[in-house]
Amino acid sequence: MEAREVLERFRQGKMTLQEAEDFFKRAPYEQLGNYAKLDTQREIRSGFPEVIFCSGKPDPYLVEIYRKLYDIHGEVFGTRATQKQFDLVREAIPGISYDPVSRILKLEKEDKERKGLIAVCSAGTADMPVAEEAAQTAEFFGSRVERIYDAGVCGIHRLLAHTDLISRANCVIAVAGMEGALASVLGGLVERPVIAVPTSVGYGASMNGLSALLTMINSCANGIAVVNIDNGYGAGYIATQINRLGYLPSRNDL
Repeated sequence: MEAREVLERFRQGKMTLQEAEDFFKRAPYEQLGNYAKLDTQREIRSGFPEVIFCSGKPDPYLVEIYRKLYDIHGEVFGTRATQKQFDLVREAIPGISYDPVSRILKLEKEDKERKGLIAVCSAGTADMPVAEEAAQTAEFFGSRVERIYDAGVCGIHRLLAHTDLISRANCVIAVAGMEGALASVLGGLVERPVIAVPTSVGYGASMNGLSALLTMINSCANGIAVVNIDNGYGAGYIATQINRLGYLPSRNDL
């Protein structure tokens, strides 16, 4: 439950003064054994709830972290999960879903409204796991997303066919491996910020994404920011922050 919801429930008489006071007095994190301190007030501070990085977490710890965050927020989102982890978490949270392409393990609120517009573009089908991680991250955080996949520079007409849609977006995510040229092309076509995501897709000289990373960092096109190799989650997060500027009031207006 968020602070705004607590205040609204108290105003409507659905929560006592003592219950509201207890909510604001509680610790800003939830201690789980000796293995996790869940940041329960992250959404109050930053506007985004804590997300679970699933890779490497021991099975019983992961299940309990999912259960607790779901109890707190009514939804939960995790990245880099495996099929085995999905099977384990599903026993505790039956409604949870798993996407084997993006490796996202999540349960979302059904009435979620998605606003603004983010365009997620990928150079090739092999880049889709990272592109989908970016797209689904942005959607979970409340952004409307349009996908333009397999539209790399080898057949640039595939990208140019969607320039009207891409130009309407508040932010563009460009996901590409190999030499990573897609970000530079998009940076020269649109007036909105472009977030470049290098992927580890490519032949030997691509050096597991380093070639694409260096290309994107050295782009001569303006308005391009670059996240780390394969960091779709980071791109989706930053894109949502930019997208929100288009429809959320600033603190100075409140």
